[in-house]
Order: sequence, then structure tokens, then C-alpha cells
Amino acid sequence: MFAVLKTGGKQYKVQSGDVLRVEKLAADAGEKIQFNEILMVGSTIGAPLVEGAGVQAEVIDQIKGEKLIHYVKRRRKHSSQRKKGHRQQLTLLRITDILESGADKSGVKAAIGAGSVSAAPAAAAAPKKAAAKAEAPVAAGADDLTAITGVGPAAAKKLAEAGITTYAQLAAVDVDTFDAVKVKAEWVAQAKDLAQ
Repeated sequence: MFAVLKTGGKQYKVQSGDVLRVEKLAADAGEKIQFNEILMVGSTIGAPLVEGAGVQAEVIDQIKGEKLIHYVKRRRKHSSQRKKGHRQQLTLLRITDILESGADKSGVKAAIGAGSVSAAPAAAAAPKKAAAKAEAPVAAGADDLTAITGVGPAAAKKLAEAGITTYAQLAAVDVDTFDAVKVKAEWVAQAKDLAQ
């Protein structure tokens, strides 16, 4: 039986016992991992993915690929030239099992790229960002100081720590003597306009 799996932006046709070199995965040598992005198992072709299918593999080693030389030379006199080498980091795997169904209940760690962020942490990060945006507007009666051109979230936070939370308070600030935050004259002028 064979399967077509997708990892690192590439597709691989594999059978049990195959040795494979793929883009670096976050796993140590000897660890067992499972690929869940299966495009085809035997003759079953999935629309986006084959549901419940998986390919299990054992990590043999973390290796580097062959050295590739990238040479850039620009024509004409006094032009520049550059020579760079690169060795891609790879993971060497041995395919152990191909599961047509029940892969989600196998309990084997999912294969995740070393530089990528898995879907679960990304989904968990989205509510944190929404919560941070919800915290950004300060207490009731305070104005949104980020509406002033040049005042970002960091400057608004520093102003709030200095006790300035409304346009009227910012409009009353003396630019020369106020030293908690470097206040610009344009901010004070815009705050006067917004306070009215």
C-alpha cells in the first residue's frame, strides 16, 4: 500500500519501509511522528485531505543537505559580485505505518516543521490578540489617544502611565517641561482640536 503525504510544501509518495529526506521537522532522533496531511491512500483520493488517514514515521537523524553555491555577478566595470553557500537542514525518516483510518486516535505526535507554528498554537494566539485589543482602550471617560497622528499604542500607554488619558489633558501639556514622554507640539495641537 502507498500514500501521498504533504510536508514542507512538497508531496511525497511513500510505502512502508521507505527512507525519506524532508524539510526539517521539530523532532529528535528515534522519535515517532505522524503526518496527518494525506492526499491519497492506495486508490482513495481525498478532496482536500483523506479523512482519518495518517502516515507514521520514525526519525532517523537531523542532517544537512548538499552545499548549494549561489553566485551573483553584475556585468560592467566596477560592479559587485557575491558568492554564498547554503546547506538546507533536513530530517531523515523511515516510514513505519500507513493508516487508512483512525490516525487521529493513534496518540502519536504530529509532524510539525521546525520553523513553522502549528495550527493549535496559532488558534490560541488569536484570542490573545483579541483580548489585547480589548484591553487597549483604557477606563471609561478616557479618550483613544491613538487617534492622534503619531501616537501609537506604546506612546498611548506611556501617556496613560503619566496620567494623561483624555484629549483635554494632552492639550494642556507644556511640551517643553513635560518629560515623562517626549510629547510633540503636533500632538498637543491635534488634542486641542479633538477636545472641542
